[in-house]
Amino acid sequence: MEVLEKTESICPECLKEGKIVKIPAELIEEDDKIYIVKTCEKHGTFKDIVFSDSRLYHKWIKYKVDGDGVENVEIKSWLSPEEQLYPKHLSQSVLTNIMLTNRCNLRCSYCFMNAGASGYVYEPTLDEIRMLMEQVRKERPVPSKAIQLTGGEPTVRDDLIEIIKMAKELGFVHVQLNTNGIKLSEDIELCRKIKEAGVNTIYMSFDGVSKETNPWIEQNKKAIENLREVGLNSIVLVPVVMKKNLNELADIIKYAIENNDVVRGVNFQPIAFAGRLEKVNQEFVRKNRVDYAEMLKAIEEGFDGQITMDDFYPVPFVYPISKLVENLKGEKQVEFTANPMCGGATYVFIDDDGKITPITRFIDVEGLMKFIDDLSKESGKLKKVKIVSSLIKNLGKYIDKEKAPKGFNIVNLLIGALTKGDYDSLGAFHHKSLYIGTMWFQDPWDLNLSRLKRCVIHYTTFEGVIPFCAYNGLGLGEEIRKKHSIPVEEWEKRTGRKLDDDLWKNGPIS
Repeated sequence: MEVLEKTESICPECLKEGKIVKIPAELIEEDDKIYIVKTCEKHGTFKDIVFSDSRLYHKWIKYKVDGDGVENVEIKSWLSPEEQLYPKHLSQSVLTNIMLTNRCNLRCSYCFMNAGASGYVYEPTLDEIRMLMEQVRKERPVPSKAIQLTGGEPTVRDDLIEIIKMAKELGFVHVQLNTNGIKLSEDIELCRKIKEAGVNTIYMSFDGVSKETNPWIEQNKKAIENLREVGLNSIVLVPVVMKKNLNELADIIKYAIENNDVVRGVNFQPIAFAGRLEKVNQEFVRKNRVDYAEMLKAIEEGFDGQITMDDFYPVPFVYPISKLVENLKGEKQVEFTANPMCGGATYVFIDDDGKITPITRFIDVEGLMKFIDDLSKESGKLKKVKIVSSLIKNLGKYIDKEKAPKGFNIVNLLIGALTKGDYDSLGAFHHKSLYIGTMWFQDPWDLNLSRLKRCVIHYTTFEGVIPFCAYNGLGLGEEIRKKHSIPVEEWEKRTGRKLDDDLWKNGPIS
């Protein structure tokens, strides 16, 4: 056994008792696997898998980098000041989540958030939503530029279109809608209105390609047809990865490839154990946990090696690109400074005949990123000319043109993305490829404060800006929603509606 990192965590059993108790923790390597180990004086020792393949961990962790964080918005990660987890947050709000409602048209058995399960309705008014959006738009040195409208199920709100327009009006460059797709499958006009209002990406739940893993698969497919019809051609499929759907992960990617004209990415989310914790214990977690390595090996097997674990790199791998664009533009850029354990990704390019080629097979990505890192440090009066001319002269050295996909100029695409760094240039790159990513959110058993303080996905709330894994993994979101909610009975009296009126009438709701 080797200790790789000393960090801090919390006790999951203390959390069940309503207390956040910070305890020392260690990342250890044992039998070619990485674990987090921690001991609570009251509840004993906890040991949870982090990487079931230590090689992947060592490849990713070397890209760890610290950002400057935010200057004028306090990012809270605790329930009260005396339970403070750490003094300074080290990353920006790369993506801000705003919870529009906890109402939903489904009643999924594993969901703890919806009003039907919680007994209260959390639904900010339009004025409150504006305030919550402005909170992260005021962040400095870089205001939040990307926002995800989430829930519950956002499409149950009658004023969703107004909310989308508000987000664009306030200056969010990227607006994505997180949805189960049910209402989009039934109402093509809603799809059209969502596009016209300014949604850039649909972030759609998609746990499998069979009814066993995804009871709403036909509705997902119909929603994708409707979105294609109205020209909203940026859909990301979002599967929660569990033991029961490991054998379908490759098929999900293949479905995305078949629909690559509108499906731009797949973002796998290995299951995290948050919410109702009463029946969750260490043994349950051990039996049901799926880590990155297990997930990526399942994809590798499903593609017979066409896509492998080695094709994936962690989120902060692309950090030098932000610094290069910052140098060129002379202004602070969005920085992807998440902890490497927070997620990874690759791109695959698709030929006209359907053949797929991961970007790592024809680009020396590590050499290219080192070149970009060096270039980002260029200075002097003529630095812009030097940077662009160096890119034009040297970029081809990192590309194997014989192995590169046919039909488009990868050098020109890269130069555009690297020198402009704007939404359109990055979009051109995405439209020639399929993004395959993964984000594994933390829960009380594997929480690592070294990760949490570098979180780049935040919630904007009435109690401040909250990192994702504190909002969900530590239950802060539930406390905030309770504080700013009303009982279901009161909501029904105020609105003259029944909560059950939201429920989908044409199929299974759980």
